[in-house]
Amino acid sequence: MDIIRYRTSESPAVLAGVRDEGQVFRLPGVPSLAALWALPLAGIRQRVRDAAAVRSAAVPAADVALLPPVDGRTEVWAAGVTYLTSREARVEESERSADVYQQVYEAERPELFFKSAAWRVAGDGQTIAVRADSVVDVPEPEVALVINRFGEIAGYTVCNDVSSRSIEGENPLYLPQAKIYLGGCALGPAIRPAWEIADPYDLGIELTIRRDGAVAWHGQASTASLRRAFDELVGYLMRADIHPDGVVLATGTCLVPPAPFSLADGDVVTVAVAGIGTLTTGVVRGLDRIREAFGRHAEGP
Repeated sequence: MDIIRYRTSESPAVLAGVRDEGQVFRLPGVPSLAALWALPLAGIRQRVRDAAAVRSAAVPAADVALLPPVDGRTEVWAAGVTYLTSREARVEESERSADVYQQVYEAERPELFFKSAAWRVAGDGQTIAVRADSVVDVPEPEVALVINRFGEIAGYTVCNDVSSRSIEGENPLYLPQAKIYLGGCALGPAIRPAWEIADPYDLGIELTIRRDGAVAWHGQASTASLRRAFDELVGYLMRADIHPDGVVLATGTCLVPPAPFSLADGDVVTVAVAGIGTLTTGVVRGLDRIREAFGRHAEGP
């Protein structure tokens, strides 16, 4: 069963619902996903249970268009250097500050940073971008936690935390420019409820980059190599802040294509997380190209 944000061909209205056994059902009394994450976990489970039981206004899953599973005031945040692979990649790319990443990996406090507002997030089948002023750019496949306003993990989704390795590598203080821009974040295609994932520390992660129809890069890893616990990351995120409509937290990457590999215009990136879903996005380069693609996404199907 999945929690989804979607639109049907018969109406421009954006809906929150449940996808189960090839059918989609609206979540009763839930106008948005943000409103769902304002509930305690027990309330979220009850709404999902009610939708699956009542099965009102069911439509075939094939007849709906999935939208990025984030809306309203729900923000997307991210954790960095939570896997050894990520630490080694950051050390490799950094020109003057390699020791910073080594210290973050070992430190008690994790690296956390704002990634995206909901309205900027791309979804499955949509488009991500690399900056025109960057030389080396990579996708970063991650498991993302969907957290309610009370700090409870309500679900999991797939994240592509697109990053400029060359910009961050020049100076770690440039991280916001390397990470936060239009086209730099994708989520989806759906949210798997937390109570349906038996062991979140045993999830296979796969990254495939296709170029001109051929596989340009492929890698596999697992959350088993994650250094930090999910609850630990959530605890730090909520320690001195509030998220009234919940928050999505990407938990770090364990797959980084080695330099000098870089995404190129026309690439297709697929991130698959076992038990959660598969997120596929096309790649464009530069603000003009992503502005055009973003406009098409905003218009809907």
